[in-house]
Amino acid sequence: MSASALHLIFLNGEDVDRLDVSDEDILGAIEMGLRAQGLGEAVIEPRVHLEPNPSVDGHFNILRGSIGPLGLAGVKIVGDFVDNHLLGLPSEVAVLNLFDSATGVPTAIVDATAITAMRTGAMTAIGARYLARPDARVLAHIGARGTAYWNLRLLGGLFDFEEIRLHSRRPESREALARRVQDELGLAVMVTADWETCVRDADVVIEASRLRRPEPLLRTEWIKQGALVIPYGTMSAVELSLTDIMDKIVVDDWGQSATGRFGALKAHVDTGKLTRETLYGELCEIVVGRKPGRERPDETILFWHRGLSLSDIALGNLFLERAAEQGLGQRLRFA
Repeated sequence: MSASALHLIFLNGEDVDRLDVSDEDILGAIEMGLRAQGLGEAVIEPRVHLEPNPSVDGHFNILRGSIGPLGLAGVKIVGDFVDNHLLGLPSEVAVLNLFDSATGVPTAIVDATAITAMRTGAMTAIGARYLARPDARVLAHIGARGTAYWNLRLLGGLFDFEEIRLHSRRPESREALARRVQDELGLAVMVTADWETCVRDADVVIEASRLRRPEPLLRTEWIKQGALVIPYGTMSAVELSLTDIMDKIVVDDWGQSATGRFGALKAHVDTGKLTRETLYGELCEIVVGRKPGRERPDETILFWHRGLSLSDIALGNLFLERAAEQGLGQRLRFA
């Protein structure tokens, strides 16, 4: 192809919503990215942040990476603005740019707002597949943002939960999510008015809160032996003592877990409670069989995921493949 005839594909939000992509497809794409990471066939650059306005409670995350088997590199820019709900906007709005990793030529621009929620839910679910007790019956979920629906949807497809509990800061948000999960997925959700009622003695605990500043609202004493805890809030909601009760601590990528201003375990890294030596491993090591996941029912395990650029690239590629099959998307002249 000559430089005078370069084109790329643009998928807008409506295209992404209309594409026929199954939950199994989503989980498969994310696990493929993890396998590439575990086999050394991918490159991940730690995310960087841009805070454009100190008077606004929000920032941009810039995620970068490449997946060798796909021949793609990608950069995702996602805004994370806490008060967007007051304007009727998603709190996280994202754009994914994909490039041919052999030439640097742009291949696609994708509205990645929905993809961000999907891939986050998929990472939560895959982590639970390897690290939760197979007989887990009680799921506790803190937070009702966009990623919460996909956490509940994908986890609900993997486990036979007898009880799903949900709490969030705003009553209207948790009630709306509970209704959506019931109506669309047929899963009954028990809405709770406080953190403790939601979390205490659950088998799987997801902490996806949206705090304005770090605050230890999730108490270590509420976590039962044998539970899996998955915190991924931007601002930490856990106590420093949480890591003390864990038999294993797993992350999606140590490189970006150890850097940056934000994250659920940032204080644990800063104070030396979590180091490369005390870390059990990265999820990709478990996926490719280099390390075992859960080995005993009584193991208490923590999985902290910051979010992988590889997940965005893998899922973006999946949606582009489906778009080509289903005749969606716009072909734009680049050069």
